Amino acid sequence: MPVPGIDVPGVGCGLAIVRDGKVLLYRRARPPEQGHWSIVGGKIDHMEHSSTAARREAAEETGLAIGRIQFLCHAELMTEPDGQHWVSLIYMTDDITGEPQVTEPDKLPEFGWFSPNALPEPLSAFAAKAITALGSSRRELA
Repeated sequence: MPVPGIDVPGVGCGLAIVRDGKVLLYRRARPPEQGHWSIVGGKIDHMEHSSTAARREAAEETGLAIGRIQFLCHAELMTEPDGQHWVSLIYMTDDITGEPQVTEPDKLPEFGWFSPNALPEPLSAFAAKAITALGSSRRELA
């Protein structure tokens, strides 16, 4: 448990959702990386397994039914201007049912499916790390 008055990094998770050689990205409306395109994800709750959190966050943020997932990589983000420090465990899946939606317009107002050779800008640190890991692990998008 954090000690009051001492800042600690946040622990989060992300899910790279892949379909037909493209990755699903949402534009962030809030810090960190406000305005950047990112994979879905969020905070891991106390006593929640990171893979459970990744599945939960992805379902909440996209409206998709998420099937099997697998660990992809980890990433870390530190942004001085807004004092954000996050360590994130990133998973990937191509096992989804349904069509993505904007379910949290105040947080993630816009989404799209993007191929690795036509990524939107600016790209979040977590999305960039996930896309690199997808390519280097032979789970290539295209």
